[in-house]
Amino acid sequence: MRKTSTQAAKLPLNTILQGDCIAQMNALPEGSVDLIFADPPYNLQLKGDLHRPDNSKVDAVDDAWDQFSSFAVYDKFTREWLKAARRVLKPDGAIWVIGSYHNIFRVGAALQDAGYWILNDVIWRKSNPMPNFRGKRLTNAHETMIWASKSEKAKYTFNYEALKALNEDVQMRSDWVLPICTGHERLKDAKGAKAHPTQKPESLLHRVLIGTTKPGDVVLDPFFGTGTTGAVAKMLGRNFIGIEREDAYIEVARARLARVRKLDEADLQVTQPKRSQPRVPFGQLVERGMLRPGEKLYSPRGDVAKVRADGTLAASNARGDHHGSIHQVGAALEGAPSCNGWTYWTFRREGKPVPIDYLRQQIRSEL
Repeated sequence: MRKTSTQAAKLPLNTILQGDCIAQMNALPEGSVDLIFADPPYNLQLKGDLHRPDNSKVDAVDDAWDQFSSFAVYDKFTREWLKAARRVLKPDGAIWVIGSYHNIFRVGAALQDAGYWILNDVIWRKSNPMPNFRGKRLTNAHETMIWASKSEKAKYTFNYEALKALNEDVQMRSDWVLPICTGHERLKDAKGAKAHPTQKPESLLHRVLIGTTKPGDVVLDPFFGTGTTGAVAKMLGRNFIGIEREDAYIEVARARLARVRKLDEADLQVTQPKRSQPRVPFGQLVERGMLRPGEKLYSPRGDVAKVRADGTLAASNARGDHHGSIHQVGAALEGAPSCNGWTYWTFRREGKPVPIDYLRQQIRSEL
């Protein structure tokens, strides 16, 4: 069930809410958010400082927000924020949670216990990971993301064709090779230090939002940090709600968001599955005079069929006479069980072959 415009108006769209994420989510209208991207504290459990071989100190995550006194305390926090998140999701909403080996397995169990339905786990394989300085373990070269719908029956958004297009027309896999934040993308504070120790790259959020949201959707990030989710959402024509409690991060995020320009509407369009496009019967081309009865169509092998007044074709070859739809006649000529007539047949204009699908697309552009 869609929310009314009055309900939507109550949402603090494109705003950063300061405070505790659980309290802020509980204050939002129920069933009002399309997607949640959550980058919660990892509970790294660091014991003392970390140094490189040259004895220089590593700028690791040692902030208070990532420190929990026990696994039980962390698990309680996880259950509470996941419960609040699920309440604000629309019935067909979904959530992405990112984490490391320190926390993602605990979060995954809590997701399932809370009623979410896991769709995929995605491995973000870092093309430029931080080395393991102590040399006592494997280099941590990946993080794990869990993508889950609100429930097993949810009709979540998945733009399969758009992700395939992003991947050079190859089906998108569940292992993503992307670099960590470096160079110009890494935000700095007034002292020139990292503004946030675990800033995520915009490429990661671009792929998530292109693949699992639509323009105009509401994306909630309950651990907003320096605003990567908001920046990418704004650029891609999505609405965002950020929740963050740290003043320093909010200041950086606001400055960052002010610099982001939304893409033009035409540039926000992505590849859609063919089944979502309006159906155009071949007969419409005949009715509208785009092809005339008696006009010839040509197969890739040079077979000729004539268009009939009712939108069927007539053709002959060594197998006999054939009559029927563009698909049936194409299959009969090829001796095949099926045929996509739209891509099989061409007509001639000024002596050049033109696919009949060109005419179908002209009609679709008018619908």
